[in-house]
Amino acid sequence: MVEQSETQEASLRLVRRRSSVPEARALLRAKLGEWRAGEAPADVGELVLSELVTNALRVAVPGDRMIGVRIVCRERGASLRLEVSDAGGGRPVVRRPGELETGGRGLLLVEALAYRWGVDERSEGIGKTVWAEVVAPGATPASVAAELVGAEAEIAAATVRPGQFVRVWGAWCTVRSVRSERYASGGLAVVIGLDDGPGLRMDAAEPLLVRDGVRSAAADDPVVAS
Repeated sequence: MVEQSETQEASLRLVRRRSSVPEARALLRAKLGEWRAGEAPADVGELVLSELVTNALRVAVPGDRMIGVRIVCRERGASLRLEVSDAGGGRPVVRRPGELETGGRGLLLVEALAYRWGVDERSEGIGKTVWAEVVAPGATPASVAAELVGAEAEIAAATVRPGQFVRVWGAWCTVRSVRSERYASGGLAVVIGLDDGPGLRMDAAEPLLVRDGVRSAAADDPVVAS
């Protein structure tokens, strides 16, 4: 039996070829199963990891340079940190391509789905590491909870959690449940159950205004006891 702990890690080095993208996804799926990380945001994690590896493959470096992947699973899957390292210079920039452009949306998707992301210089001094953290919809990781309490923020639908309030139809509604499902085309959708009114079904990356804790005391927003 695999011994459970608060933090689990796995690393992999990939050659620079397109098949490395599904290989990275397979590693993530296998490790989450091995770690019994039932709460882990696996679907979102796979999307984010795919985009990070795809971007690394596009970096102009000698063909023999490999890509490093590191997966960190915290609090039994409540959050995942995904790191992809390459030997290229510079820093990736989020692009907002026009409607007719077919590419350039990778980091835009990462920005929408991840709780946070960034770029660090590699400790070896060559290249960089692009990292992203994703949070399970049904969990409140201790590492991020203190930052969220009482604050309003616009976040991707895939990162909304039960117990939060979302601003819809001109009012704050309590989130009762969150689940993900795939479109026939392969994209990821999120279904959010609310305490009042019909549920929401939207793209995983679609933004929602959310807050934690007690609702504001405005006339149309009564205070709800905890």
